Amino acid sequence: MVNDVSTLTIELPEKVYKLLIEKSKSENRSVEEIISEVILKYLNIDDPNVKVELHLKFCEKYLREAENYLEKKDYVQASEKAWGAASQIVKALAAKEEREIRSHRELHEYVAEIIKKTNDNELRRLWSAAGELHRNFYEAWLPPELVKGYIEDIKEFINKMKKLL
Repeated sequence: MVNDVSTLTIELPEKVYKLLIEKSKSENRSVEEIISEVILKYLNIDDPNVKVELHLKFCEKYLREAENYLEKKDYVQASEKAWGAASQIVKALAAKEEREIRSHRELHEYVAEIIKKTNDNELRRLWSAAGELHRNFYEAWLPPELVKGYIEDIKEFINKMKKLL
């Protein structure tokens, strides 16, 4: 896979931007994810390898952001970014199989399938860390030590999932 990343800055009318933010929040997805999906559809890009690469890039980006937030002691944002990284690696593996994950339920169901296929019950424990971090984004109750530990679990989860790609 290509490791190049290009950056694009776009200017949008305020109304369009607000609608995009609302959509992002309602779907619990980043603006980048939504825009990337629209671009892939517009250009009729169905190549699973491109989709895998896209999800891997988001995974790496979110994991870097989680680390940056940890350094700033912003454990709530670190939690959400680590959750995002974990969900993106799952979506990458699904994309490899030409499947599209559109909800939290589908994420969990797909991880359950992976655990069954691989007989790797450690994946269940590691994936549970992602759920705890996602919950922490909304409830902000985890102590820093647990956030840091769960993020280490996410890194292990990502490494295990990458081996399945």
